[in-house]
Amino acid sequence: MAVTQLVGAKVHRREDPRLITGHGHFIDDFTRTGAAYATFVRSPLAHARIKSIDVTDAAKAPGVVGVYTARDFKGQLAGTHPAAPAFVAEKKYVPERFPIAEKEVTYQGEIVAVVLAESRGQAADAANLIQVEYDELPAVMDVEKAMQSGSPKAHEGAADNICWDLTYTGPEVSDAAFKEADVVVKERILQNRVAPVPMEPRGVLAEYEGFDKKLTIWMSSQNPHFIRLFVSGSMGLKESQVRVISPDVGGGFGSKISPYPEDYLVPALSRIAERPVKWIETRTESIQNATHGRGQYYDVEVAAKKDGTLLGMRMTQFLDVGAYVGTFSAFQACACLMAGGAYKWKGISARTVGVLTNRVPTDPYRGAGRPEATHLVERMVDLVALELKMDPVEIRRKNFIQPQEFPFTQNFGLVVDSGDYDKALDRALELVGYEELRKKQAELRKQGRYLGIGISTWIELCGFGPSAATAPATGGIALVESAQVRVTPTGAVLVYTGTHSHGQGHETTFPQIVADQLGVPYDSIELRHGDTAEGTSFGYGTYGSRSLAVGGVAISRATGKVIDKGKKLAAHMLEAAEEDIVFEHGSFHVKGSPDKAKAFGEVAFASYGMNLPQGMEQGLEAVAYFDPPNLVWPFGTHIAVVEIDAETGHAQLQKYVAVDDCGNIINPMIVDGQIHGGAVQGIAQALYEEVVYDEETGQLKTGTMIDYMLPSIGEIPPLILDHTVTPSPTNELGVKGIGEAGTIAASAAVINAICDALSPLGIKHVDMPASPDKLWHMMKEAGK
Repeated sequence: MAVTQLVGAKVHRREDPRLITGHGHFIDDFTRTGAAYATFVRSPLAHARIKSIDVTDAAKAPGVVGVYTARDFKGQLAGTHPAAPAFVAEKKYVPERFPIAEKEVTYQGEIVAVVLAESRGQAADAANLIQVEYDELPAVMDVEKAMQSGSPKAHEGAADNICWDLTYTGPEVSDAAFKEADVVVKERILQNRVAPVPMEPRGVLAEYEGFDKKLTIWMSSQNPHFIRLFVSGSMGLKESQVRVISPDVGGGFGSKISPYPEDYLVPALSRIAERPVKWIETRTESIQNATHGRGQYYDVEVAAKKDGTLLGMRMTQFLDVGAYVGTFSAFQACACLMAGGAYKWKGISARTVGVLTNRVPTDPYRGAGRPEATHLVERMVDLVALELKMDPVEIRRKNFIQPQEFPFTQNFGLVVDSGDYDKALDRALELVGYEELRKKQAELRKQGRYLGIGISTWIELCGFGPSAATAPATGGIALVESAQVRVTPTGAVLVYTGTHSHGQGHETTFPQIVADQLGVPYDSIELRHGDTAEGTSFGYGTYGSRSLAVGGVAISRATGKVIDKGKKLAAHMLEAAEEDIVFEHGSFHVKGSPDKAKAFGEVAFASYGMNLPQGMEQGLEAVAYFDPPNLVWPFGTHIAVVEIDAETGHAQLQKYVAVDDCGNIINPMIVDGQIHGGAVQGIAQALYEEVVYDEETGQLKTGTMIDYMLPSIGEIPPLILDHTVTPSPTNELGVKGIGEAGTIAASAAVINAICDALSPLGIKHVDMPASPDKLWHMMKEAGK
């Protein structure tokens, strides 16, 4: 596809005026006549037996329609919560999960009852009247202790707390590399548990029509077609009987991919009560019950030569999966497969262990395994450089996969499609003023000040779609993507996509692609998504930086099919051979005779008429599914500059540079927005965010925005952004994903900067979050 006026242009997001002026349509904006409101009663304990539930007083409360417990849903919902094979196909133990607890609760916030009332307030008041008697059990909170024999069990009756223990590559794979080593560096690296905290919490509105057995669900979701699949199966309905509408979505960051208990219970309540039912999550419910991210630690050792050549790595991932295995929880194990980063290694040994605890389940959170991999490899590369007294830049250059080596098959058999890592590193060093910063650092150290420079070179496997890789990972459904392009008689273009935007700018970017291909006005193209009753029969959602690299290509191919049909019709109208028809700039003309032409609009109108070629059906529309031959591999370098206050331990982020490569860029403005948002999330994990539980009782300590720290604009300096362009050979657009890039790179850049600043004190490693209190105590201890 030729890059013309729109592709590559900084087109303002067409959705923004609607959203920033209050004209968006989010889940809480919807209601239905006669709707009742649900409030869920949740366990205050992390682990307990349910002895009894007394709903007598609640059932008598004003406005109450009904009060329901697990037994009321037994005939309404079947099966157990789905858990995809993902990167751990064979699991040792996956606890069955019904949407509402009956005999045992396994994390604080698990649902035990639900009240339905005429108003939200009445439902909440009545919920407070329900009396639940518990028999408290020991809470399993420490992953390391949970793996020990004799540990309390996160689920009564379980043999142990191990969900999986999988060795991707054994010690023998790296033995030779370690025998060559001049130096071996070891470290335990923590990935703090974090909450996604989307601006809009979750919500579900459901209406079941009993006569027709039709169910309509409105909900805030990244993945409406998968919700239809899961809910229809659980409720014993055909997929054709269920419609899921996901309107504007106020952020997700992975927390709105998988189905939740409420996604089943609210539709079931509508069927039970024979009226629409609505539930909107509170902010505390969101922090407490929406799937968390990260929550892992890694034991890593790296072998290297004294000249800085990286030889081998041994790593084990210990993943706190929470009380249940999330639907896509095992995708987080891809951190093992990405542990080598942008570097060449003789051997990597990798193992993943999934451990049950009495916390809320974890699931993919922006990056899902890729930030964890980048953080561990970039920390280890810096630790090797420190041990060898090398500049962190020098050791990276020495070990990068080189441009002429692509496509490159890495240690786990994944084929990296393209890259030029030196180019991105060079540009980042130039923008940050690296040499001058090192001189400034040396001067400040003489004054007793602590300035640090942190480098993070990242790569990412994304664009989830190749059927050979994803069908086994999901249990049978390949994560390909669908699109439909329809042209009306007047030439207006409707584009349907199976991906669903929650901030990615689909309404802008996808029409840019179509407008350039068809040569029609940008304003004549409308994108539709988020409604399972429209467009193609199945869509695969937005996550894993896949929307453009898979969904965008599907749209481009569907558009190409429209053009192909247009050529046949234009040839008929121009009385020429089809092979002689050229389409360019929105016009079909005969090769060598540009005056003998038909505009796209003329052909569109004619396609609905009677003068068609023999055998051609009316209309101008096409469907395409794109099954990519490989994943795509964006990359880049981020550099953070941090100064630490010796008196308070506060780490002040002074400068942040990001140079990223996502192949051909459709809209630079949207790319920069994604990088900015992602980088801030990574910075936040490095410095501020952490979900904290009481280690004895399992009580959540960070259940409000007062306790759970998020950065504001005052903590983040203006980010300096730039790009290199290395087109992907995997698809005809040459594009790669970019939505998670900032998050993947940022935490390592910030922590490397902090460790660089504190290195004169002998401090080699700092775990996230690097809070002032933590840094102050480390500095005081080092100074003794």
